[in-house]
Amino acid sequence: MKFGLFYELQLPKPYDADQWHPDQEHRIVKEALEQIELADRLGFDYIFIVEHHFLEEYSHSSAPEVFLAAASQRTRNMRLGHGIVLMPPPYNHPARVAERIAMLDLVSDGRVEFGTGESSSEMEMGGFGVRREEKKAMWEEATRECLRMMTEVPYPGYEGSYFAMPSRNVIPKPLQKPHPPVWVAASRRETTMVAARLGIGSLGFGFETPDEARERVEEYYRLIREECFPIGKAINPALAVLSVLSCFDSDEEAIAKGLEGAQFFSYSLGYYYSPFTGGAHRPGRVNLYHQFKDTPPEQRWGALAEWFRGFAGYRGGFGEEPQDEVGRALWRAAQRGGCIGTPEFVRETLLRYEQAHLDVMLFVAQCGARKHEDIMDSLYRFGTKVLPEFKERHEQHQRWRQEQLAPVDYPIVSSI
Repeated sequence: MKFGLFYELQLPKPYDADQWHPDQEHRIVKEALEQIELADRLGFDYIFIVEHHFLEEYSHSSAPEVFLAAASQRTRNMRLGHGIVLMPPPYNHPARVAERIAMLDLVSDGRVEFGTGESSSEMEMGGFGVRREEKKAMWEEATRECLRMMTEVPYPGYEGSYFAMPSRNVIPKPLQKPHPPVWVAASRRETTMVAARLGIGSLGFGFETPDEARERVEEYYRLIREECFPIGKAINPALAVLSVLSCFDSDEEAIAKGLEGAQFFSYSLGYYYSPFTGGAHRPGRVNLYHQFKDTPPEQRWGALAEWFRGFAGYRGGFGEEPQDEVGRALWRAAQRGGCIGTPEFVRETLLRYEQAHLDVMLFVAQCGARKHEDIMDSLYRFGTKVLPEFKERHEQHQRWRQEQLAPVDYPIVSSI
């Protein structure tokens, strides 16, 4: 099993101010780069960073390709992942995505992971004129054509449902051939299985349990072997799962320094993605962190429950794990979880994912109002006290993957 970091670039407003201090955005970017540089030295394998627009406090990462280019010059080994590029053409024309991915691949000496997705928050879709009922079809059309642009000389042109362009040779071409490993954001089990059928990696954003990961791994690799029709020129068979990391010498310290950040991550995510609150956000006028802090801890999940009530079959009250996958992910993100604790506690949790044959565990370490020095301390402790033993056993996982993929005839481009 490999390990990585997942970044939203969260930036809560000061509790007692209407806007951020002048240097806060600059500081959060510089601190994140310092964290990534440390993680690279410690042996972390990946960094994935989102593309989001207009989601104040929740995510200030609207140009991840610029951030990843900077990270490429401060790291030597880590894979640099888009987690994800918003693929509907109103956000990003497929040719511009192909150009940016290829240039980043050249700048980083072939370390790019090409994560793709649809988006689903009303603030973003409304800002760019993306219709909810069309975004999945937009994603598939744009992703398929983008991969053709990276590999065909010349690209013959396209007249599609959501974009059109004449024949052009889209340059530069990526260093990795035929193209970098491709992923898709998968907050639901159904999307993980779509990923398998299209031959791409699943970025699991549902905070899946080890038991859920085991079931998904088994079915995913079965579909890769039996029902795969690749969207690109090569497949990337891989599953990743998200967890919140806070690793300290005692459980009490890990909770004190990490749980509130996890809760704000969940709270702000629920705020923007709820159909009842996300579209009603007043840009530049809301202090979401103030609202979060003024809600007693025991009532924060209750607020999320209200935001999602009646949405996608959501059921569940305070203290109950929801049945709906979206609500369940939010609930789990706000809990103490298996990776908030001592190195021994975190190790025991990760062993269960390793036994489930998970490929990648991605950690949310920077979230809420967590202090930079605490994040660095947590990363260092995990990287020196937990990570090494998993690296020693990774060869066993490689042999398991080879067995699963032995019947597969398609070319494989994968960093696992």
